[in-house]
Amino acid sequence: MNRYLIAMVCAVVVSAGLLAVFYPWQTDNGNSATDTRALADIIVPDALSARARVGKGVYQAECAACHGTDAVGKDGIAPPLVHVIYEPSHHGDEAFQRAVAVGVRAHHWPFGNMPPVKGLTRADVAMIVAYVRELQQANGIN
Repeated sequence: MNRYLIAMVCAVVVSAGLLAVFYPWQTDNGNSATDTRALADIIVPDALSARARVGKGVYQAECAACHGTDAVGKDGIAPPLVHVIYEPSHHGDEAFQRAVAVGVRAHHWPFGNMPPVKGLTRADVAMIVAYVRELQQANGIN
């Protein structure tokens, strides 16, 4: 009986080892907030206005984890904001304010709903929008 138990334990350990080597464990299908694969290739302007510089700092602290550095999006996480969908005539500045304040139901992208972002004021969001708009302009999105 002891040999049977030892054989079973060895089989379990070997199986677990093989499984760990040949099957990559991912609890979120590889879609973590640290995934850095960008969804847009953009031009970053050499200079930003004072408002956009402040907005960039707030954006990096509050938005980049999901929407990527310089608003390029993250594959499987959140869309790029430097995209024609977010041009001012389609998603005005108030759309960004509302998305931050109350969240937004998914309607253009397959990423799911965006939850509200707590702790940002309307002034913070206005600065973020200034930054995103300057990125959009540098990429021909007006």
